[in-house]
Amino acid sequence: MADAWPRVWVLLGEGAGGNAQMCALAEALGWPFETRQLSWNRLNHLPNPLIGARAFTLDARADRLAPPWPDLVIGASRRSAPIARWIKRQSGGRTRLVHLLHAQMPLHHFDLIVTLAQFRVPAAPNVVRNTLPLNRVAASDRAAASQRWAPRLAHLPRPWTAVLVGGDSSSYAFGPATARALAARANQMAACTGGCLLVTTSKRTSDAAARALAESLSAPHHLYRWQAGDDDNPYPAYLALADRFLVTGDSASLPAEAVATGRPVELFEWPARQSRSVPGQFASRLHDRLVYAGWVKPRRDFAAFHRTLRQARLVDADPPARPPDDMATTVARIQSLMRAA
Repeated sequence: MADAWPRVWVLLGEGAGGNAQMCALAEALGWPFETRQLSWNRLNHLPNPLIGARAFTLDARADRLAPPWPDLVIGASRRSAPIARWIKRQSGGRTRLVHLLHAQMPLHHFDLIVTLAQFRVPAAPNVVRNTLPLNRVAASDRAAASQRWAPRLAHLPRPWTAVLVGGDSSSYAFGPATARALAARANQMAACTGGCLLVTTSKRTSDAAARALAESLSAPHHLYRWQAGDDDNPYPAYLALADRFLVTGDSASLPAEAVATGRPVELFEWPARQSRSVPGQFASRLHDRLVYAGWVKPRRDFAAFHRTLRQARLVDADPPARPPDDMATTVARIQSLMRAA
């Protein structure tokens, strides 16, 4: 590794959040990297232990994977884990595997797992459990958006509270009732400060929830309804211009991007979807073993993620603490891994 840059591949999937984190990490490493867009057939629904280190789950739309094989592969989540392992096998075991979020495979197959509390990955020497996800909105994007949007928002009274709205997920249902409760809290914050609200929905916000939110906002506000492919989305401008934030707790990226501004962030929580409990101590231990072997997918533990944020005084604290530099920690671990290769 001392004589040349390592060859780095980033395995892109379908999730924008995972892709953003992988690319941000690759850029932070400072090494040239190439992306490989993956696409899967129906066989990807098989449990990862059955798939193993094989690539038969890829379909014809996936980028071609061929030598020269990389020195380092950065992947994320369940479906890319077998592909990463297959690449390592093709390289004769030379390729190092860094995997983000979770793999749903035994941890020893990977050189480094970079995860968060919500993914329930057990502690191990090759696991880095960060406080926040690695994706960030680039400063240049925030600056450009704020130049466009600041004049349009100038008539609204300060301070500005940005309301960042998520939506339905496997862990949470964000329906009209929850949207109205969020609007009530946002109205209360604006009334207390004498300011206004900068509200944006997201891809996961249903039409019904967005309508209920819009109808329930009584404070002075600007509301943006998310649109696919909109180059004038004010979200980066809200991050740059808002004085404080109210953020729904159904994702990790929304709180992380608000926390990164260094301004106060209030987390809006509501009950998660009910999960089926595993009765009995033996059944619970068996369930945990099946989870960590990759046979069962665990539900995300957002309550644990939120506790981590509060314990670090990153949310629901005024003034907030300075966010930890998780990216620098992760980069240092990867650099050490590659030096030892």
